[in-house]
Amino acid sequence: MQRLLPSALGVLSLGGMALLWRDLSSKVKGENRTFNSLLSQYLAVKVVGWLGKRQRRKLEGDTINVRQVQEETLLKRLRKNANTWYGKQYDFTSVKDSEAFRSKHPITTYEHYRELIQRIAVGEEQVIIAEKPLILAMTSGTSGSSAMLLSTKDTNTEFFLQGVAVCLEAMRLAFPATESLQRTTKLFYSPTFRQSEAGIPIGPNSSTPASSRHMLNLYTTPAPAFEVPSEKDTVYLHLLFALKDPTVGTLESNFASTVFYGFTALQDRWQELVEDIELGRISAALNLEPGVRARLEALMRPDPERAAQLHACFQDGFLGIAKRLWPQLNLVLAVDSGSNQIYGEMLREHYCEGVPFYSPFYAATEGLIGVNLWPLESPRRYLLCPRSMFCEFLSEASLDEEQPNTLLMNEVQEGSNYELVITNASGLFRYRLGDIVKVVGFHNQCPVVEFQYRRGQMLSVRGEKVSEVMFLGALKKAVDQWPAAQLVDYCCAESGILGDSSGGSDPHYQVFVELKGVRKLSEELRYKSPE
Repeated sequence: MQRLLPSALGVLSLGGMALLWRDLSSKVKGENRTFNSLLSQYLAVKVVGWLGKRQRRKLEGDTINVRQVQEETLLKRLRKNANTWYGKQYDFTSVKDSEAFRSKHPITTYEHYRELIQRIAVGEEQVIIAEKPLILAMTSGTSGSSAMLLSTKDTNTEFFLQGVAVCLEAMRLAFPATESLQRTTKLFYSPTFRQSEAGIPIGPNSSTPASSRHMLNLYTTPAPAFEVPSEKDTVYLHLLFALKDPTVGTLESNFASTVFYGFTALQDRWQELVEDIELGRISAALNLEPGVRARLEALMRPDPERAAQLHACFQDGFLGIAKRLWPQLNLVLAVDSGSNQIYGEMLREHYCEGVPFYSPFYAATEGLIGVNLWPLESPRRYLLCPRSMFCEFLSEASLDEEQPNTLLMNEVQEGSNYELVITNASGLFRYRLGDIVKVVGFHNQCPVVEFQYRRGQMLSVRGEKVSEVMFLGALKKAVDQWPAAQLVDYCCAESGILGDSSGGSDPHYQVFVELKGVRKLSEELRYKSPE
């Protein structure tokens, strides 16, 4: 019997290897992949797939009893930070539920935290949070001055487990072809960080090559390209190595705007890119450190056959170019809601015609807010994640009040607009996020929302309060009155900001637009005012 056991285990092991090999061999694979590279991607897909199923089940359970889950989330945050200077100031140890928390702690804005975060930046510990922040994260400043917030290990862990894993499971169900072993082209860059007085990195809190270093072998862009400081040169390298691989399966970026600008760069420099592929070189126009250039050029081989294929694709124009360059392209993975909506629309209508899009997250520097469980549906809507943040809601009618009453997740009404007030894992308590969302439904007991606008992005020269969504809708209707005109980008400013340069004394909007297709218009149509 003892002699039979090793033999049986050996047979089972061989059988398991055979099943793994059969499964691996059955999947669509990228070109020029080593077995180790394919195996690591296969195992990563399986592990993340298992994790995604687990996290999705957990999320479904959480949405059934939202009030309890939110209470647990809040108390977890307070208990962890109860012994900090801030926790003692607001007596977190005495808080037993959300009602007591809301009565003890005021609604806050960034000014409430500015000096506290500066204390952390110079090295003081246990100020707001119990742990040392990973980075001091700078917000984008799209609706006001940029703010410096804390980013912690808890924030990143929750984003991966409650966000990335869940959304990859939703993506797998909606787009089964993404389970292939094709490579992804991910357009992202290595940001420049500076150091605080205490040596804490200061910079953006978005996905970067450094934060994704264990996944870089899944991407078409080789690691040395991420050492290039110039974003312009990096996007060229992204495009170069993507074009070399005709089996790219996914185009990915944090935002649809980055994908759009990648395609505009492709349209400007396609001839140079094709020539590099034909000759097996890296363009001399790129300002590369000699060591980086040598490592990249070692990966290049003359490929006149692929160059000829690409040249033929580009000769047919740029409408639907993505699918011609990469016939097995399954998906564009990028946020295309909010301010990125216009870029998503332009990509779908032009460069990426016929390719499905998935906008996975609703997130900010403050952390994960919601996940999109309905990849195939539009407009984009997001299920709020009840274990990521403790959420409160300000009705749109009370936005101008300093300390308005708030509602909880189980108290909001479908069809109403609210500003989000959050308590997160990185030291923000009852913090006004500035995002206005519309509750469009519920998944079990949990609100499902659509992003509407940023509070600081309202236009108002006569008290009219025009959101970006309203303005963009009106602008698109105006542009539609010019035949063949296509809106590429826009900017709108109140005349008071521009001063004497606005060209008029009465309060008005100054609109700057970038259009395509207007050169073919007659003089009469070109200067016609939209009705």
